[in-house]
Amino acid sequence: WKEYSENPDKAMEIFLAGTHSRPFVLENKDMNVYLVQGDRNTYINKRHDIIGNKIFVLESFYYIKEWMFPYIKNHWHFMLDSGAFTFMNDNKNDRGINWDEYTERYADLINKLDIDLFIELDIDVVVGIKEVERLRNKLEKLTNKKSIPVWHKSRGKDYWFKMCDEYDYVAIGGIVTGEIKRNDHHVFRYLISEASKRNTKVHGLGFTTQNGLKTLRFESVDSTAWIYGNRGGFLYKFNGEDILKIKAPQGKRLKARQVAIHNFKEWVKFQKYAKNNL
Repeated sequence: WKEYSENPDKAMEIFLAGTHSRPFVLENKDMNVYLVQGDRNTYINKRHDIIGNKIFVLESFYYIKEWMFPYIKNHWHFMLDSGAFTFMNDNKNDRGINWDEYTERYADLINKLDIDLFIELDIDVVVGIKEVERLRNKLEKLTNKKSIPVWHKSRGKDYWFKMCDEYDYVAIGGIVTGEIKRNDHHVFRYLISEASKRNTKVHGLGFTTQNGLKTLRFESVDSTAWIYGNRGGFLYKFNGEDILKIKAPQGKRLKARQVAIHNFKEWVKFQKYAKNNL
């Protein structure tokens, strides 16, 4: 802790707000874990890329920055989220949102960067499933690629079968929002099993529960968990199998930037472990 903390009498309190970043992936034997929310200084320092090549990154279309473009093409296994909910929540007049225009801009970026893994606009609760399907079809026509559709509890079991029959990569949503409660996580085993029968990969959006990663056979997951060290006052430490939290000693404060970089690196270690062992 000595390296990452200092006497509070000498410390400057630094408040970190939204860092305009999104998910990163950890791959397991069959699982990729995407970590979320890091800014340019987290990924890169002035002299070299601190995270190395070919890590798994998931970013939101809403937050994506131009500096990321070369990394997306040359250094990252990349997945793009539509960012539709963030856009909607930041747009006070959500009834006036032109989702066709948004879809077209989303498709333009996908084409510009030749992105293969991208998530549909899963805004069922706003526009309904039929409109989501129309926007999905439009997105796929504009990109000439299949998107990753997102199953929500409201879509029902039969829709899960339909997605898995039509797509080779699908996602489960509603985990972060609480639509799917922790007590319901046991259903993931069934959903993943049915997808596997159809040779379909499953991504768990916002799922990085340690026990769950070891027992469920997601192809990939994403997480913003690594950013919470600064907020919670602890370091993450990868011990060879698990990510542990080390609480700051009483009377010590975190050096925010150093801790953010440290925690990010530890999650990248876990990412590499997950790729080969989970």
